[in-house]
Amino acid sequence: MIIDLPSTTTAQVNSKLVEVRETGGAVALGRVLTLVIVTDDSAKTEDAIQAANEASREHPCRVIVLARGARKAAARLDAQIRVGGDAGASDVIVLRLYGPLADQAASCVVPLLLPDAPVVAWWPSEAPDVPSEDSIGQLATRRITDSAAEKNPIKALEQRRKSYSDGDSDLAWTRLTNWRAQLASALDLPPYEKVTAANVVGEADSPSSELLAGWFASRLNVPVGRAKATSGEGIVQVTLQRRSGAVDLVRPDAKTGTLTQPGQPDRRIALQRRSVRDCLAEELRRLDPDEIYKDALMAVPKVTKGRVAAPASSKPAAKAAAKAPAKAAKAPAATDEAPEAKPKRSSSKKATAKAES
Repeated sequence: MIIDLPSTTTAQVNSKLVEVRETGGAVALGRVLTLVIVTDDSAKTEDAIQAANEASREHPCRVIVLARGARKAAARLDAQIRVGGDAGASDVIVLRLYGPLADQAASCVVPLLLPDAPVVAWWPSEAPDVPSEDSIGQLATRRITDSAAEKNPIKALEQRRKSYSDGDSDLAWTRLTNWRAQLASALDLPPYEKVTAANVVGEADSPSSELLAGWFASRLNVPVGRAKATSGEGIVQVTLQRRSGAVDLVRPDAKTGTLTQPGQPDRRIALQRRSVRDCLAEELRRLDPDEIYKDALMAVPKVTKGRVAAPASSKPAAKAAAKAPAKAAKAPAATDEAPEAKPKRSSSKKATAKAES
């Protein structure tokens, strides 16, 4: 059910919510949080609402959508209430703000927040430079951005690093969950050797590739390279060098990956790119700061542009063994018989020869 409230106020919206709850049986007592979506009023607004509706089936919540309209228009608030099948397991309140009201979003949100429930802010596209200092960000326990949705994803990721505050997160990081799980599992298999170098190959503007390389740099303390892929989407290849050989995970089609490692048969792995709905649902599972994301984000500057080679001391033992015969050939051949001793002239013969002279 969708209820339109044109040219309204937050007080009227609240009254209508109470009426819907009493007459229609829609309840808000089971909501675990308030999700505030901040976006511009465009066709993408519905995509964000749909993702929130699907995520709410795992996390029942109240969804407040702040769709900012034209700044030059007269100050006006148009509201829309969605419940039932149009709202998943939540109640959705869409607030379209026009004119000067578009810059006063926090004052429109506060009267509609659920009491004693945490607030999560989500910017599906462009986010403020410092989310924790934004008026909506200051209300939120968690602040979710998506650097991949920005006009310049790599520049946006760098801005996220400079402005990081506890509670910040990025869907570009959440998209790495399957990659991280598969690579960590591969290292749990024999041989149990230390990683000596790592390389991540992905699209030039893939923030997830940058974060994955930063994760390796923060956890493995080895040389890490980040190379640009000539084809494919997102992350294309990850290589972890070890003494016995490389662990190689390749995903050329953004759907299925192939894991190759010494002493093991090749394995095909489902690595389809994750949807916004899945990433959002995962982010809503925790409200505490994500320290692993912070470490990976801060370690991005440590990553080398281009591929890196494994240190010379960690090359496979086979190469060292191949050189051994050449060294052995230079040494004298060993025999079972002792070398024949050269006869020495006795001292008595020396004395006789001297006397005769």
